[in-house]
Amino acid sequence: ESTYQGNDIDYVKIVAENDESTSAGSKVQKNFNYRVVMVKGGVELDMRGRCSAGQKVLASLMIRMALAETFCLNCGILALDEPTSNLDQANVESLAESLRRVIEVRQKQSNFQIIIITHDEEFVKVIGRNSWTDEYYKVKKTPEHYSIIAKKSMRELK
Repeated sequence: ESTYQGNDIDYVKIVAENDESTSAGSKVQKNFNYRVVMVKGGVELDMRGRCSAGQKVLASLMIRMALAETFCLNCGILALDEPTSNLDQANVESLAESLRRVIEVRQKQSNFQIIIITHDEEFVKVIGRNSWTDEYYKVKKTPEHYSIIAKKSMRELK
């Protein structure tokens, strides 16, 4: 609810549908089917086929982050590859704020590391404003097509 900045939906949730069936030997087996729905004014709509590319990206990121926070509290790495694809500026900033909250909660965890791979320099600037890190790494190609990794200061972006 706090991450998505559009006004066309209130929030996104995962709905599990329980399908009980019996097998040989009278043992009850439970099957679960999951679907992602968007909610507006208390009405649930399946996201499949009804949402924008940005909504899909943001819903996917939020679900992954929620799963990581639920099941991987002792995991030390959260990696996001191009998390701002198809997001407008308001949702880019909101995503950065959500990531800041995750980092704030995990700050005392000695093995926590966040890796963000992005071509979106504006997102890097938003992250820099939040003061979670003092530096980042920029990878670029030389004219000879070799990769160079340069450590950069966030102060250079401001």
